[in-house]
Amino acid sequence: MKKPLIIFGTGDIAQLACYYFNSDSKYEVAAFTVDREYITSPVFCELPVEPFDSLSNVYDIHNYELFIALSYTKINALRKEKYLAAKQMGYKIASYISSQASVLNGGAIGENCFILEDNTVQPFSKIGHNVTLWSGNHIGHHSTIMDHCFISSHVVISGGVEIGEQCFIGVNATLRDHIKIGAKCVIGAGALLLEDAEPEGVYLGGSTERSRVPSSRLRKI
Repeated sequence: MKKPLIIFGTGDIAQLACYYFNSDSKYEVAAFTVDREYITSPVFCELPVEPFDSLSNVYDIHNYELFIALSYTKINALRKEKYLAAKQMGYKIASYISSQASVLNGGAIGENCFILEDNTVQPFSKIGHNVTLWSGNHIGHHSTIMDHCFISSHVVISGGVEIGEQCFIGVNATLRDHIKIGAKCVIGAGALLLEDAEPEGVYLGGSTERSRVPSSRLRKI
């Protein structure tokens, strides 16, 4: 019998979380919750939506687990805030780890993690609480991702890398081995980091410019 789960959120990520938990986990989603002022409908994904401030009055903390399905808004601060609030309420916090991910680190993964398909998590790496690994990333051996981070798709984190709390790493970014990324860094899509990054740094990858030659004049395509 599956465990009943409540998801915080009523956006795209919450809808995705509902799909993944229902189709590929030991959980079954029973309801959604958001802050009272953000409720626009009493139903989401054909399930009830309960105000967060009264959630424990309706869904007992001993019978339901909770998952915070939010993005990287304010460098993950909002997801961190709601994760800590849910723990303060007394709920056990669930994680989702795709059955199609290669997780070889002995389960060194925290609460409220969202690890999607085609991630490779190598031995001796560690993933903290409230970490999102979107699809297709490489987490190298002996690397550590600290709490409240969001790693988007096809990121390469080489061996022995340390990533501080509340970092965001964009698609196709590459981090060389044995560097340290300070807390609250934003690493843009396609960025290449070869050295340590100080806290609150912003590192942007180069953008491809449009050619002056229009596609209609290309002879080999």
